[in-house]
Order: sequence, then C-alpha cells, then structure tokens
Amino acid sequence: MRKLIKPLVFVLALVPFAILLLRIFQNNLGPDPVQELSLETGEWTLRFLIIALAMTPLRRITAHVEFTRHRRMLGLFALFYATLHLAVWLVFMLEFRWFAMAKELFERPYITVGFSAYLILLALGLTSPRVMVRKLGKNWKRLHKLVYVAAVLGVVHLLWILRLDIGPAVLYGALVSLLLVYRAWFSLKSRRV
Repeated sequence: MRKLIKPLVFVLALVPFAILLLRIFQNNLGPDPVQELSLETGEWTLRFLIIALAMTPLRRITAHVEFTRHRRMLGLFALFYATLHLAVWLVFMLEFRWFAMAKELFERPYITVGFSAYLILLALGLTSPRVMVRKLGKNWKRLHKLVYVAAVLGVVHLLWILRLDIGPAVLYGALVSLLLVYRAWFSLKSRRV
C-alpha cells in the first residue's frame, strides 16, 4: 500500500493542470482567459507551497513519517505551477518581449516580488536532488529555509494583483502565518530542551 501513495500523490498533484488543459480546450476560461490562467497557476503555486510546508508539522503532530516522504515532490509541484505562471506572463502577456520583461520587473513592484519568489523556488528546486543535499551539507538546510520567504512573497504578490477581492490572498497569508508561528514555536521549544 505504501508504494502506491507516492504515485497517487503525483497523479493528484497533476489534476489541477489537467483541469486547466481541459478548460483551455473547451474554451472555458471566462472573458479574460489569460488573466484566469495567470490567477489559477499562481494560486496553485501557493497551495502546493503551503501543502509542502505543512508536511513537517503534520509529521510532528501525528508521528507519521509518511508526510515528509512527499514534501520534496510537493515542493517541486509548487515550482512546476510557478513555472506555468511565469510562462503565462511571458508568452501571453509579454509575447516574449524580453526588454518589456526587464522594464516590468523594475517598474512594477508586484512583478518584482513575484519574480523574486520564483527565483527562490527555482534555487530550491535545483538543489533538491540528494546529490545536492550532500554537496551543500549544512548550507542546504539554510538555503531551504528560504521557502518561507518565497511563500510570504507569493502571498504579497497575490494581494497586490487581486487588490479588491483579497479573500484568497488573506486565506493563504493566514495559513503561511500559522505555519511560520508553528515553526518558530517548535524552534524555541527545541532550544529549551
């Protein structure tokens, strides 16, 4: 049964992508398809980041090691959806105009924040293989703590984009805050012992 869990998690993580593809082929993305694709891929990035961050607390609370066995894959899916989000922006909004990209990065703070979060996720994804864990040693853990920075930047990016209907961003922000508070509490508790 345990061997089936990893492929099942992998398939479930691809379901949002499959639904998005289906909506594209059915021309069912609403009046502004590019905006819808951008929002959906961005929100799925945050959802997977939050799920990946929740794996360690769930393991500690439930004493089931199984949770952390899928943390890396879930984090890589956050990078996958973030890459789709970036691709939507580059292909459909900027139409591969690289100078426009540089201009947008410098002139629009919400894009700077989002792109910074993406660069962090990319660095974490590139250093996630076991060979990189061994090469980086203690620095690997330091680097991978930046996932919390990426999550906070992702929430700020979404808040800036939504402006009026900020409900989803507030929810994601609350979840990220809860995970940060748990991490801080656990660190303090561990130091006292």
